[in-house]
Amino acid sequence: MILDILTPDKKVFSGEVISVTVPGKAGSFQIMENHAAIISTLDNGLVEIRLTDKSQELFNIKGGVVEVLKNKVVVLADGVVEE
Repeated sequence: MILDILTPDKKVFSGEVISVTVPGKAGSFQIMENHAAIISTLDNGLVEIRLTDKSQELFNIKGGVVEVLKNKVVVLADGVVEE
């Protein structure tokens, strides 16, 4: 599945992933291949990405929206906290 994480300023991440966990307003939820189509608002928190090589990446976002459609996930984050 393809994941794009975008902010108003730049594309933060783009690539093939196994799964992504996002901080939904009602709690975190995981998206995997063949997930049902969904649009959801996001809270501040961690986006956890499992890559195809089994490694993991983390992004701390400042809220936003996620859209899932046909194995493409787009996270439109209001911002990303730089560590």
